[in-house]
Amino acid sequence: QVQLVESGGGLVQAGGSLRLSCTASGRTFSSYTMGWFRQGPGKERAIVAVVRWTGGITNYADSVKGRFTISRDNAKNTVYLQMNNQKPEDTACYSCAASEYLTTTRPSDFGSWGQGTQVTVSS
Repeated sequence: QVQLVESGGGLVQAGGSLRLSCTASGRTFSSYTMGWFRQGPGKERAIVAVVRWTGGITNYADSVKGRFTISRDNAKNTVYLQMNNQKPEDTACYSCAASEYLTTTRPSDFGSWGQGTQVTVSS
């Protein structure tokens, strides 16, 4: 297991930007696929973006493609989510998670989760 702590959430106006960070401790961070998920009011948890532990390959939900960027710095044990041109529908609690699977976007494949950070986008 790896311990995860998110930061960087807050209130932003539509069209604005935020960057979320997730710092890991515990087992070797670089061997995990890292993902960002979100859960909006009355909605199920959904994948936002994933970055593999090797090769830096990324996957994005269609709703955030071209606006959000996931990246990782293995030297700092940190994964980032840069969110640009935000929309009110991006309002959600964002959580980072770690998976030992190389290629997955299923929440059930992620064994370690952070506590979440709230992002609110006002119109």
